[in-house]
Amino acid sequence: MDSNHEMDPAYQVSDRVDEKTVRALGALSKALETTERARGHLYGFHQLTGTADFELGDAVRLLREAGHEEHAARVEREIVGRNVIPGHWTFQIIEAYNATYYQPFAAVERDIIDDVAGGRDHLLEARLKTRRRTPHHPDHTAVPPSS
Repeated sequence: MDSNHEMDPAYQVSDRVDEKTVRALGALSKALETTERARGHLYGFHQLTGTADFELGDAVRLLREAGHEEHAARVEREIVGRNVIPGHWTFQIIEAYNATYYQPFAAVERDIIDDVAGGRDHLLEARLKTRRRTPHHPDHTAVPPSS
């Protein structure tokens, strides 16, 4: 393929996949991508909370070294290792999110793309790429140059 007017063959689908279907699949995938970002924030929450808990250990040690045993004992007793919501540490929140929401969502999205588009992802983006490329520009080709 040397024309940058053509679509990458990896993203071409049968005529039964019309423009409305491509837009619908694009919206479905975008929603999953947003969920991926939310999931990333959960992992950030998990890591930051865990880091804070270990930093509390340092604070407890320093309070003790400074002669504040009662305050150190209170932080250790009431905060170090505490559940972030009743019965849960952050890893359990992530596990529940993954099992209850993320994994079923990803499976449904995959099943629909497999059924409707023959397993081809990013059809909307591929069509946008085809439409937005500048004709005959070397950096606007459909596929990477062959080696």
